Amino acid sequence: MAPGAPARIMGRVRYAAIGDSFTEGVGDEDADGVPHGWADRVAAGLAGAAGEPVRYANLAVRGKLLADVVSEQLEAALALDPAPTLITLNGGGNDMLRPRTDLARLGELTAHAVRRCAEAGVRLVLLSGADPSARLPLGRMVNRRGSALTAMARTLADEHGLTLVDVFGDTEIRRPGYWAPDRLHLATPGHVRAAGLVLDALGARGALPAAGAAGDVARGVSAELTYYRTHVLPWVGRRLRGRSSGDGRPPKYPAWTTLPADGSEIGERRER
Repeated sequence: MAPGAPARIMGRVRYAAIGDSFTEGVGDEDADGVPHGWADRVAAGLAGAAGEPVRYANLAVRGKLLADVVSEQLEAALALDPAPTLITLNGGGNDMLRPRTDLARLGELTAHAVRRCAEAGVRLVLLSGADPSARLPLGRMVNRRGSALTAMARTLADEHGLTLVDVFGDTEIRRPGYWAPDRLHLATPGHVRAAGLVLDALGARGALPAAGAAGDVARGVSAELTYYRTHVLPWVGRRLRGRSSGDGRPPKYPAWTTLPADGSEIGERRER
């Protein structure tokens, strides 16, 4: 079977997730403000599907550019002891929001990650992030760049026999009800759906209940003004100051944590 072919994960799984806010889980916070997200849910789903504990690390940090993900997080993931058996990589979303984006360079960085994982004998799964462009300022630019990044990832996946989970191309998840109020990050329903897409690709979909359809969100002039004041202006302010939302923020699970075979998530175990 080709390395990228969907197949049920067998044997002991050590899963490391790397990326930006999408993989950190921003938008899917618990009552204490701790983000969970699709990667946490995938780890729990793999444990439930395998019927045995899964080791899990999440080195993703919000605001990071793809160069940070590949040069820092990937190397940290590969240095874990014992080594991961599975890594998911998503990045480039923050690069797309910059005025100037070198798409060819983003392709080179992703290709480097593919080579490093192949050298280490670690299975790499590529993800394209969900498409937020329909309701964002400069949304057409974001859509154009996201489409190009997804196409480059698909080419790499085809060339190297990797799995690509195309969340960007999922039309259902573009509905407003799947998104957080900032319209840039997925809300809990969106993270649940993204986790299902990943588990589908890994042949372990039955480990996660199907997400119910998200309702649409009504918008008006007042809502638009609140949105720009609450989310857009602070983002612009950080860009002008050369700051990032992830500055000084450590990854949430930089070392292995063990999820039990019952498929419960980290947050669920903390609340018991």
